[in-house]
Amino acid sequence: MTHSTKDLVLHGFAEFAAGNIEILRTLLHEDFVEHSPGNPSGRDAFIAYIATAPVAGAKLDLKRVIAEDDLVVLHYRMSTPDEDLAVVDIWRLADGKIVEHWDVVQPVPDDAEIPHGMF
Repeated sequence: MTHSTKDLVLHGFAEFAAGNIEILRTLLHEDFVEHSPGNPSGRDAFIAYIATAPVAGAKLDLKRVIAEDDLVVLHYRMSTPDEDLAVVDIWRLADGKIVEHWDVVQPVPDDAEIPHGMF
């Protein structure tokens, strides 16, 4: 199961990063649960929200992927004209659909503040 869930999330990430927000309609379960503050649950509400969020137009640079059982974790750099962020997304899948999402987001500080780098 890990290999197919990893492939599914990676394909979705690549499509989303290329500007295809509609890929989320095929990936997210109708009753998708979102754990990030301020983000709505439910596939349609989440897609409507994310389509106007900064991530929709950001440059996404994937750095690492961890997959185990029904979970896939992505660590990436999200760059917009206004901010540069380090993001970790955790996706839980069931029956080939994403059913839950958690994330951790933090600004990327100046290089002098992180001698070993964020990524």
